[in-house]
Amino acid sequence: MQPLWQRAARFAMETDMLATIRHPATQGASAPPLVIAHGLYGTGRNWGVIARRLADRRDVVTVDMRNHGESPRFATQSYPEMAADLAEVIASLGAEADLLGHSMGGKAAMQLALTGTAPIRRLVVADIAPVPYTHDQSHHARAMMALDLTGVTTRGEADRRLSAVVEDPGLRAFFLQSLDLKAGGGPRWRLNLPVLEAEMAKIVGWPGTEGRFDHPALFLTGAESRYVLPEHRDTIRTLFPKARFAKLPGAGHWLHADKPREFEETVRVFLEA
Repeated sequence: MQPLWQRAARFAMETDMLATIRHPATQGASAPPLVIAHGLYGTGRNWGVIARRLADRRDVVTVDMRNHGESPRFATQSYPEMAADLAEVIASLGAEADLLGHSMGGKAAMQLALTGTAPIRRLVVADIAPVPYTHDQSHHARAMMALDLTGVTTRGEADRRLSAVVEDPGLRAFFLQSLDLKAGGGPRWRLNLPVLEAEMAKIVGWPGTEGRFDHPALFLTGAESRYVLPEHRDTIRTLFPKARFAKLPGAGHWLHADKPREFEETVRVFLEA
């Protein structure tokens, strides 16, 4: 049997370390490993297809961010803390790594890159900028917490109930990926929703981190998204002087789900340049 580190398996590396899924290089690891950090209300499993496709010449590790998925629960959700979590994962790899982060995960990745506390070769930031935003996502946490899960045995039934408060079917499908229908004692969310709601100002904000990441960085956005605007570019270039910018036509904020093949190929070309 292959050792655990050679199989795509979820495990908590130590008591307080993030849970991960490792996808070993199928053709032998000839490139640095890639760590992928998901966005708010997501999990590492959301990135499984893209991770497997990118894991030809490199090991790919997807993480569950703190208070998400199978990772430990904490009372806070700040970017310095999330960056420190990612630094532990990279340290466990024992080598320089590439880092990709989407939305909340992208801000955590930028925080880590700017503070220089982990060996990052190349950085991919998916549809987010190092700026505070005014939108509030706490109503989604409240909608999930308020959902009556009594007697729910199928995702379809959960979707029907959630549709009363979340109109967008795509959002409902995304949220319901974090619903554990087989949990002991009945269905439960794989999200620490009370903390995510309480910490929302930090999550949509930005701590004003200074510093400079002098390695290549790709800011990849959805052409139909409004998260990364032209007025953000000067700030990005100040912090990331080697930043490159690319847009995926027909994609919104969840660009990796809207255009997975195009997303994967753009990331691959950048990492292998």
